[in-house]
Amino acid sequence: MANDPKTPQEPRRGGWLSRFAPGVRKIVSRRDTPDNLWIKDPDSGEMLYRPDLEAALWVTPSGRHMRITAEQRLGFTFDGAAWEPIPAPDVPEDPLKFSDGKPYRERLATARKAAGRKDAMAIGAGSIDGVKAMVVVQDFGFMGGSLGMAAGEAFIAGAQEAVRRGLPLVCFTAAGGARMQEGALSLMQMARTTLAIQEVKAAGLPYVVVLTDPTTGGVTASYAMLGDVHLAEPGALIGFAGPRVIEATIREKLPPGFQRAEYLQEKGMVDRVVPRPDLPRTLGLILSMLTDGRKAA
Repeated sequence: MANDPKTPQEPRRGGWLSRFAPGVRKIVSRRDTPDNLWIKDPDSGEMLYRPDLEAALWVTPSGRHMRITAEQRLGFTFDGAAWEPIPAPDVPEDPLKFSDGKPYRERLATARKAAGRKDAMAIGAGSIDGVKAMVVVQDFGFMGGSLGMAAGEAFIAGAQEAVRRGLPLVCFTAAGGARMQEGALSLMQMARTTLAIQEVKAAGLPYVVVLTDPTTGGVTASYAMLGDVHLAEPGALIGFAGPRVIEATIREKLPPGFQRAEYLQEKGMVDRVVPRPDLPRTLGLILSMLTDGRKAA
């Protein structure tokens, strides 16, 4: 008998939805629903709809300025999201043949595949609120935005191109410090980028820095703190060593908000804390004043 438990039953194929509504499974298949369609707010824990977050320039309702890619940053900064990419020079890869359990070359290949770019620094030329400018951007998504030979050469290339074109230079910083896999060659970029900034200033051109989360280590100890004007995004962590390292060293509890953009503005290390949507307008005003009101053609 059909209902006899001893009688083998034909195996059911698919779930109940596919049996009652053929074709529905295909419509709502997993590949039609991206894994990152919803993103968790790190502060409130609220699930945010990705298109809404993108429309808000990746600023959450709680006010967290989330980390973004170099391309997103350039798009948000330049008028009409249009800019001219400036190529960065090639540098020797893995000059020290370094391995920290995994060869440096493999780490570079993994980072390039994940970030979709060759290294941590991007360069672009365009107009910011009507003022022509050269912009260099660090991408924290590429090995923590670490400063190595490639990033150093890219910064220098951007500075030299700014001098050649007579344009102000803007730098968006985001880094965990120097790239340990390149040892002293990485630390040398602190001095080399500093000299490049001197060339910009010697040419009578402004250098404006926008500090984003996080800006630490050798980047803070060099080009991040050499601007004519220093802006920062709200809540950005800015410093040399991290708060936990400092507390462990001095054996004291740090003040609330220590090393955050707002605290540093209060102490005079940052000129102004500017929300991301207001940055293009603010940069445009500053650059216009520093360049005697010269506007893009």
